[in-house]
Amino acid sequence: MSVIRVHDKSFDTYLSEETILKRVKEIAATISKDYEGRRPLFIAVLNGSFMFASDLFKQLTIEAELCFIKLASYKGMKSSGNVVTSIGLEDDLFGKDVIIVEDIVDTGKTLHNFLPKLIHQQPRSLRIAALLHKSEATEFPLELHYIGFDIPNKFVVGYGLDYDGLGRNLKEIYQLT
Repeated sequence: MSVIRVHDKSFDTYLSEETILKRVKEIAATISKDYEGRRPLFIAVLNGSFMFASDLFKQLTIEAELCFIKLASYKGMKSSGNVVTSIGLEDDLFGKDVIIVEDIVDTGKTLHNFLPKLIHQQPRSLRIAALLHKSEATEFPLELHYIGFDIPNKFVVGYGLDYDGLGRNLKEIYQLT
């Protein structure tokens, strides 16, 4: 297990690159089976989900579309409590199969506030794929359809997740020591 420093904090290796990519491949296989003969639209939530979305998309064996939206509720290591949409969704969702791609779901507040905007557009179906889920931190219960890993309520960085802008480029996921 290696220890890294990001800003003023130390982090231990939590999930290896190999473990992450194996699980992403399994999720992609399940989604490909579930959506065989259909063409879902993946909505990847920036910034954190970009690595997960990219690796997931590369493993799909079905036709699919991908777009990005920026939602944010974090500043530093704590949720600000406010959900901010910085980049809007331009695609019409009416009658489409939609899969939201999230890096991590902890309290659930961000998606809880965003989902009604999507549901209002009347997609054919709406599912959520999250690489990480902190079930013990959940305050706004959501139905997560595809979960990579259920993790403890510890702060994590790497594989797209950051601590004040740094750490996203790490191939592994690290947890705060």
